Amino acid sequence: MTDTALTPSTDQVLDELEDWLHSAWDPDLTVGQWWERLGLAGWSSPILPTHAYGKGLNRNDGVRVAQAITSFGALGAPAGLGLMLAAPTIATHGTQEQIDRYVRAIVTGQQSWCQLFSEPSAGSDLAGIQTRAVLDGDEWVVNGQKVWTSNGQKADMGMLLARTDPEVPKHQGITYFAFAMVQPGVDIRPLREMTGRALFNEVFMTDARVPDDAVIGGLNQGWAAANTTLANERAGLGSGGGNSAGGVAVPGTVGGDLDRRAGDFVAPPPGTSSSGNGRGKTRSSTMLQAMQSDPRLLRELAQRNGASTDPGIRQGLVELYTWGELGRMNGLRMKAAKQAGRDIPGMPNISKLSMSHIMRLSRDLGLRIAGASGMLHSYDPEGREVIVEVTAEPTLPVITEMALLAQAPSIYGGTDQIQRNIIGERVLGLPKEPNHDRTTPFSELPKNV
Repeated sequence: MTDTALTPSTDQVLDELEDWLHSAWDPDLTVGQWWERLGLAGWSSPILPTHAYGKGLNRNDGVRVAQAITSFGALGAPAGLGLMLAAPTIATHGTQEQIDRYVRAIVTGQQSWCQLFSEPSAGSDLAGIQTRAVLDGDEWVVNGQKVWTSNGQKADMGMLLARTDPEVPKHQGITYFAFAMVQPGVDIRPLREMTGRALFNEVFMTDARVPDDAVIGGLNQGWAAANTTLANERAGLGSGGGNSAGGVAVPGTVGGDLDRRAGDFVAPPPGTSSSGNGRGKTRSSTMLQAMQSDPRLLRELAQRNGASTDPGIRQGLVELYTWGELGRMNGLRMKAAKQAGRDIPGMPNISKLSMSHIMRLSRDLGLRIAGASGMLHSYDPEGREVIVEVTAEPTLPVITEMALLAQAPSIYGGTDQIQRNIIGERVLGLPKEPNHDRTTPFSELPKNV
């Protein structure tokens, strides 16, 4: 759901934001107090519609707003899947009461969310989920297992897909719930990936409960809400998606940052003295995001170690820059199309494919520039500090972690193969592979076990 009224120009929006920041930003506020100001003023996620604590801006202008907040020296919005996925889905499919209950808590950072979609036997075939929810009075009892749940260990709430009617075709018997993660019967087990981090989790639900009024989009109508979530995920992850918002404070009650000083999570704006410890500018995740869309970090490393004289390296840097510019320009195309009341079918899928390609380019180019030092990697902060001290190269741990991480984007958020299928079938009109999924009850379909 988006606002249909004409929106102000980008310059007007940024001028309004700057005036507001001058009067509202106070580094001595707690994180929770600052996020409440930011969220209720509509600046946490200005791309949300006005009835859902946003300003109805397009995605490109939303990125500009996030960048302006960071440049000002204020703590950015409460980043995470709540703002990126749950809020726009609930704004589209939820009731106003649900918007006031859930989206308000998201934009003010009071709740952190995770995504309970994938299962061990239902990854690319998401509609094949087997987690069951059975109605018991005014609550649903949930049993099943989810996997690849990003930051589930820090989440207050989850976007849960569960099967509520196995006797209809598989896409028709799924319901989308706003599910409380902190409750009896929910067991969260971290999965350590080859970067050394544990961002993903398995989640086991045994007789867990969710109230009936937490159904988003209607009973057995969860597939439509899930597609809204996935579309926002692909647009946000894709090249030109502008995943730049937020500092390093963790939203929600589980993360423990809401009562801490907001100024301690930001770096000072250029030319000013520090009002905090600047942690947001040294986190490797921030640098990884920068490398995905801007080759300057790799270019500067190449200049420092002499690799910039290699014609192949120079060509690779230009190629990486070109792909980043293509993503930016596609974002501008989408902005122009939306303002004209049109759409560009398949653009979120194209952006997701481009992001995967950019990550692979960054991996290969980064290791070529690093040379033999690219074989050095540590799986803990202490070891990374030692590598930096020995090599005198602060970006090296980021480059090696990016090389290990680069395999993931072509899988998470819908595999590259799924993106190509969607483009082929829904944009180009190519025929689907023959199957009976749309007509056969789920209980009669063969299962992956």
